Amino acid sequence: MVKIGEKIIDFELKAFHGGEEKKIKLSDYSGKWLVLLFYPADFTFICPTELEEAAELYPEFQKLNAEVLSASTDTVFVHKAWTDHSNAIKKVKFPMLADPTGKLCREFGTYIEGEGLSIRATFIIDPDGILKSMEMHDNSIGRNAKEILRKLQAAKFVRENKGLVCPASWQPGGKTLKPGLDLVGKI
Repeated sequence: MVKIGEKIIDFELKAFHGGEEKKIKLSDYSGKWLVLLFYPADFTFICPTELEEAAELYPEFQKLNAEVLSASTDTVFVHKAWTDHSNAIKKVKFPMLADPTGKLCREFGTYIEGEGLSIRATFIIDPDGILKSMEMHDNSIGRNAKEILRKLQAAKFVRENKGLVCPASWQPGGKTLKPGLDLVGKI
């Protein structure tokens, strides 16, 4: 399982994107931030609310040089059927990865053995392929896409401003910290 600070390994998976099946490699996004949104399954209750919210913020992720990829153990055909039947999922413009073997889920530690599903998890990967943030939780708890965007903004800020770190609940333009010193001015 990949850990914070480690380089992720490359994967090639089928994805449903732009109304068709495509093959996508994680390395296709080298030089960009990558946000991986693992979720249990298509045609469920919480998942469309999360993916719809991420879809609505997708342009904001793109402004930060980030790509969003959602992933479940469903096939591309199930992703297509879900898109065809769900107004929420019709809004999704980012690739929906198909991981029916669970290989990607296992690499990221989200696979639920015996169920063939993923737990709900989010990973933020920097442009060099290094894992910077991960959050995993029970499938009964939905995520907040605005918080994922905020974490991406913080990770990007820290990368671009060596020596500075972001305190709790940091927002872009807010005060930051320089280890060993107090809060520093807005940057």
